[in-house]
Amino acid sequence: MEIGKINSLKVSRDTPHGMFLVDEEGEDVLLPGKFLTGNEKEGDELSVFVYNDSEDRIVATTQTPKIQLDEFSVLQVVDVNKYGVFLDWGLDKDLLVPFKEQNKKMVVGKKYLVKMYLDDETDRLVATGKVKKFLSNDELTVKEKERVSLIVISQSDLGFDVAINKKHLGIIYRNEVFRPIENGDMLDGFVKKIRADGKIDISLQAEFSQHMDESSQVIIDVLNSNSGSLELTDKSSPEEISRLLHMSKKTFKRAVGNLYRQRLISIEKGSIKLNAESQK
Repeated sequence: MEIGKINSLKVSRDTPHGMFLVDEEGEDVLLPGKFLTGNEKEGDELSVFVYNDSEDRIVATTQTPKIQLDEFSVLQVVDVNKYGVFLDWGLDKDLLVPFKEQNKKMVVGKKYLVKMYLDDETDRLVATGKVKKFLSNDELTVKEKERVSLIVISQSDLGFDVAINKKHLGIIYRNEVFRPIENGDMLDGFVKKIRADGKIDISLQAEFSQHMDESSQVIIDVLNSNSGSLELTDKSSPEEISRLLHMSKKTFKRAVGNLYRQRLISIEKGSIKLNAESQK
């Protein structure tokens, strides 16, 4: 049987404390009585998760964990004490993140991307917030313009570091983000550029056209982040346009005309809107 993973084990014998389950090599583990339905019998195969309980005994549970050994997951902090940070991973016993394994100080109620591993010194399942060391861009499995799944790891003045498909490390530049983003957020995005050194630039919006100028793309990005509608027109003040789009009114009017001619947006009284087929 594998600690930290879901195993298929056979019922071996019944005891006052629960049923012992056995693997093909004869190793057994207790499934406590509180997880039994009363219908189990000797020889039945059960799917159980094997882990260390609060007294560091190897036990089985029918509860489904939110993370398994060597996997990544976004988990919420439920407690902090002198031993470390504790995460809700779907089991009665919370998952420990030792203080030394924090990427930054973890706060109760917040969610963080972590990886679970078996600690060599204690033989306990623990998690680490230092996930960047497990992400590699040496052998990329993505290409430019590809749609990818993202998890926000951390942020800086430059932007947001993200895990790409839980395999690679990328960045979303702060000036290309038009909605609130927090660590642990799970997003969809697109590979914008793969640099010669292997670094990956990520965009939260797909490019509609290779020939779209930068200001047009900014308007599309902001429309996407505002449910496809923006209360700006050629009658809007230069100050309002600058505040929302960081461009001049002249640039805005030119970009809107370009998008309208491409039939990507419609111009209505008091607003511009993405056409339905243009929304991502």
